[in-house]
Amino acid sequence: MSKHGPRRSGPRRSGARTVPVPLLVPALAGLAFLLLPLVALLVRAPWRDLPDQLTSPEVWQALRLSLLCATSATVLSLVVGVPLAWLLARTEFTGRGFVRALVTLPLVLPPVVGGVALLLAFGRNGVVGQWLDAWFGITLPFTTTGVVLAETFVAMPFLVISVEGTLRAADPRFEEAATTLGASRFTAFRRVTLPLIAPGIAAGAVLAWARALGEFGATITFAGNFPGRTQTMPLAVYLALQNDPAAAIALSLVLLAVSIAVLAGLRDRWMRAS
Repeated sequence: MSKHGPRRSGPRRSGARTVPVPLLVPALAGLAFLLLPLVALLVRAPWRDLPDQLTSPEVWQALRLSLLCATSATVLSLVVGVPLAWLLARTEFTGRGFVRALVTLPLVLPPVVGGVALLLAFGRNGVVGQWLDAWFGITLPFTTTGVVLAETFVAMPFLVISVEGTLRAADPRFEEAATTLGASRFTAFRRVTLPLIAPGIAAGAVLAWARALGEFGATITFAGNFPGRTQTMPLAVYLALQNDPAAAIALSLVLLAVSIAVLAGLRDRWMRAS
């Protein structure tokens, strides 16, 4: 014991702990595996010819179509996805777990299978598509609207999961207090719940938009690859890779920049230390 009294050993900082080698080595290998392809993309990028590649009419056409379709798919996801998330989070009904599983199914379903399913549902001979064609003359496959539907199919689950999680974390007593003061259930949702879950809706919308922007499999299966009508950026990358690898790298850099921007926008949600 020292003359100043017993030494108090405070808690050690977590950053000072020694990382076991059996954990450190595979962790670094996994990090290298994730980073190496991105580094290779940056190293092999045709930086000198990049301005000419990115200013070509084909690139701007695909980029404009991608932004339009991804934004439209996000809006459609918001219109139907937020009420669906509220239904799953705030109401009790038979088969809710099964409905939630169906909502999340596109997350694990191969996108090409999703495109085939969309064709069987909304194609000219599809379960619904045949009636749309016969009654209203509406044909969805291989159109810009078909791109929006394909992107919505794969992107909306991201929004629903994010909003449902935010709703479950929000205190329902605020809604109950509003209803006891005379507000209808919908008014309470609009005036009380929506402001509370706005950050979750914003995060889900960003995720849905990014997923829609990068959609490939369902889009090419259901909408095809027609320049100016259904050829989005991922499809343009796939086509350019066969004929002009430099252009494919340039287009990939654009999508990489968008992905980084999305991650930066969600940094407060994902990258803050707990």
